[in-house]
Amino acid sequence: MIRTVIAGLGNMGLSHALAHHAHPESEIVGLVDRSGRDLPEALAAYPRFQSFEEALAETRPDLVCIATYSDSHADYACAAMEAGAHVFVEKPLATTVADAERVADTAARTGRKLVVGYILRHHPSWQRLIKEARTLGGPYVFRLNLNQQSDGETWETHKQLMQTTSPIVDCGVHYVDVMCQITDAAPRRVNGMGLMLSDEIAPDMYNYGQFQVVFDDGSVGWYEAGWGPMMSETAHFVKDIVSPNGAVSIVSTSDEGSDDVEGHTKVGALKIHRLSGDEMVDFPGEPGHQELCDAEQAYMLRAIAEDIDLSRHAQDAVQSLRICLAADESIRTGRAIDL
Repeated sequence: MIRTVIAGLGNMGLSHALAHHAHPESEIVGLVDRSGRDLPEALAAYPRFQSFEEALAETRPDLVCIATYSDSHADYACAAMEAGAHVFVEKPLATTVADAERVADTAARTGRKLVVGYILRHHPSWQRLIKEARTLGGPYVFRLNLNQQSDGETWETHKQLMQTTSPIVDCGVHYVDVMCQITDAAPRRVNGMGLMLSDEIAPDMYNYGQFQVVFDDGSVGWYEAGWGPMMSETAHFVKDIVSPNGAVSIVSTSDEGSDDVEGHTKVGALKIHRLSGDEMVDFPGEPGHQELCDAEQAYMLRAIAEDIDLSRHAQDAVQSLRICLAADESIRTGRAIDL
């Protein structure tokens, strides 16, 4: 039985906690939550801590699941591994490349397992998209975005996130990871632009951004992300991969709002365009958000039990973060960034 602590009980933390509650090989020994919020009945009886350090010292867990705000990820992950625990950490891995490398280096030195919350890696529809794109062959054009027309509680969450992390970094690491899995080439240069569209955020932050990335194999990528009540929901979900031999595109059938987490992973169908003609691939009964979180945590537990080599996973997480942080720097400085 794996003794597990969950740190952070927001949207993702609650889902991960429910995944461990339901898994027969995991025992939750502590929940870290400073807000004191009401919890689902399934989680209400577990010990709760306001301090991460206190939870780590008192419970001595085998696994720590970190779903706090991004600026605490690196310190919490390193502290947990130094204390002997394996770590699942939500994306982004850190808020700087140096901190991301510190986490990856700590995992390598301590021999602890490190999994980063790239939920799309566990989605069968996205796995098929990557496979089909690689079959077409490169070089590639990646056209990806995720704009969210958020208001009310979701806008408040986005404003809180933007105290430490821009939309480009927070959401972008998922889709840059997809780009990197498909091309498997090193990034060479990033160029970005962005704009502050609300006076409710800090003057040095932006809630709309886009960037272009060039890879060593000639592939080029575009990613766009925006948060807020002013965002358009027209073409808010674009997922196209184009190659000399055709294209693979997500045809979204989701009817959720653009800020609904369920709609961010649903594929609906793939349209595979080859020079010889088109093919539609449907995905009935694809997993919802909780099922994907269940799959992530099941993989984390399996990596511990089967001693899966996760060194490439850590390197990929650092790489995707490096690209997104370079894009963030480009947006803030107005100049292209060589990688």
